[in-house]
Amino acid sequence: MPEVTESTVASLSDDSKKDYAAKLKAAGNKAYGSKDYNRAIELYGQALLCKADPVFYSNRAACWNAMSNWDRVIEDTTAAINLDPEYVKALNRRANAYEETNRNSEALLDYTASCIIDAFRNTGAAESVERLLKKVAEEKAKVIMEKKQRRLPSSTFITNYLQSFRDRELSDSISESADLPENSGKWWLRKGLLAMDKKTGEGYNEAAEAYEKAIEAGDLAENEAFAYNMRGTFKYLRGEADAIDDLHKSIELDPTLTQSYVKRASMHLEANRREEAAKDFEDAIAQNDKDPDVYYHRAQLNFILGDFPEAAKDYQKSIDLDSSFIFSHIQLGVTQYKMGSVASSMATFRRCIKNFENVPDVYNYYGELLLDQQKYQEAVEKFETAVQKEQSQRVTGMNVLPLINKALALFQWKQDFAGAQELCEKALISKLHVCFSSCNISR
Repeated sequence: MPEVTESTVASLSDDSKKDYAAKLKAAGNKAYGSKDYNRAIELYGQALLCKADPVFYSNRAACWNAMSNWDRVIEDTTAAINLDPEYVKALNRRANAYEETNRNSEALLDYTASCIIDAFRNTGAAESVERLLKKVAEEKAKVIMEKKQRRLPSSTFITNYLQSFRDRELSDSISESADLPENSGKWWLRKGLLAMDKKTGEGYNEAAEAYEKAIEAGDLAENEAFAYNMRGTFKYLRGEADAIDDLHKSIELDPTLTQSYVKRASMHLEANRREEAAKDFEDAIAQNDKDPDVYYHRAQLNFILGDFPEAAKDYQKSIDLDSSFIFSHIQLGVTQYKMGSVASSMATFRRCIKNFENVPDVYNYYGELLLDQQKYQEAVEKFETAVQKEQSQRVTGMNVLPLINKALALFQWKQDFAGAQELCEKALISKLHVCFSSCNISR
């Protein structure tokens, strides 16, 4: 078979071109099968001079693919797709090349088109769509987060997060009575801790800045691990990716500071590193198996993962170690309810009201469970009590979730749209923030 060139092909008849094209394709396939890719590329190229066929372009792309020449793969598969927009093999081949060159959005589009054309019969392509959806979402989220100004969430959110850990007394070296040089590391650390007591947005911003300056100033002595713990906490609340580095440092400086393991476990869990999160809890318990915070937060982990029996065990263990921490009781009641033990859950909340009668969260969570059971009047009463206690105890930074829940209850119970709207407007006009914890009952 004579070699076909641009100059010689012009002299061939249409039938000869068709015949040559078929023979050149067959020779190209044979060379490809022998892994003589350069020869196959040459033969498919000659076939294309005879006939612009999408299969020839796709076959040549397969050779470029075997040689990891992704740009040429994209070039030839694009030519094939221009000739046959529903050529699934070419779409998949180009999608793979796009992914190899980190053009993930374009790869996702090609795999999606392939799946639609092929009625989702190709499992591999469908799995690629799922994989790339996650990859593209992560890339876009990263870009958004890089452009987004880092700022702390609402004071209510921060307060609820911080109060999920028991209060820590100031060490003697940074106590309010300690005479500390202004702008020293310990002075800034104490300033941050005292600013947190305000429980306001201004106070939390002041605290975050103080922890940064405390570490910059240094000379923290035995408080250094705690300073890294707190700086990492506020970085985490701002959504900064390097927050976990501060927790690593805190644990390195003081392996007995169990709170650092717990906070790092939360970061691992948020990044879907479940095994690392579980390991942190194990390490924390190995350091101090009498720390109720460890069991409370491990219960939160199990609750999120849907392992309610294990969550209930850890909430109970936390209560056994320290019965004064209200949130262990509340979450135990919610978990019992999730497990279908409604009577036990109701009994837990009745005990909570008896022992923690001035805590608004008790009435709000109890109201949510009553509302879920369509016990509307009782639910509204509990939400009203929660609102009253919120208003009397928190002049600023009030949690308006009880107001929203009451609005929802009125609407479900009496279809009282006007009353529900008035409650929602009251919350909005007050410019208050609703904090939904990860363990609220799903609506």
